[in-house]
Amino acid sequence: MHLEHYSSRLEEAGVTFAPGLTDSEVKRAEDFHGFRFPPDLREFLMFALPTSKSWPNWRDVTNPEIELMLTWPYEGICFDIEHNGFWLEEWGPKPSTNVVAFAIAKKKIDEAPKLIPVCGHRYIPDDPSLADNPVFSVYQSDIIYYGADLGNYLENEFHYYFQTPEYFLKEPIRRIDLWSQLVEKNC
Repeated sequence: MHLEHYSSRLEEAGVTFAPGLTDSEVKRAEDFHGFRFPPDLREFLMFALPTSKSWPNWRDVTNPEIELMLTWPYEGICFDIEHNGFWLEEWGPKPSTNVVAFAIAKKKIDEAPKLIPVCGHRYIPDDPSLADNPVFSVYQSDIIYYGADLGNYLENEFHYYFQTPEYFLKEPIRRIDLWSQLVEKNC
């Protein structure tokens, strides 16, 4: 990733930045929230930390907004279980009570790679711990790829400033347990 290129385009788009995270700040955020940033997101956040609205401030690990962002995927899936009849066939028969259904969904989500908020309801998985994981747009169980990798996501989200097509997914896209399955269900 050409970090200077991406940060300058984002600044043109109105994104504000603070100095990048230090190694100890990255470790603190990871330990506090129980995940590891994939290498490309780690590099980006250490280069310059986005501080505009909708971007998580990883320097302030106790910020309740981060916890809300981390629980958003689970909460949205539970909403769809309760209100829209959502259920994955692979999870077995749908329980007759929401309490049991929510517990099964929580177990399945906890077993899947953890989704790390990038901006708003866009997330990148922590596993595999490699560069080029896809970025997902997560809104309840309506989950799509919003970028084949972090750079492709930024180009899609801020396409006007990158002078790229409005929505273009590079190929190939790495498949991520559970989350890619939900994307495929929505196709």
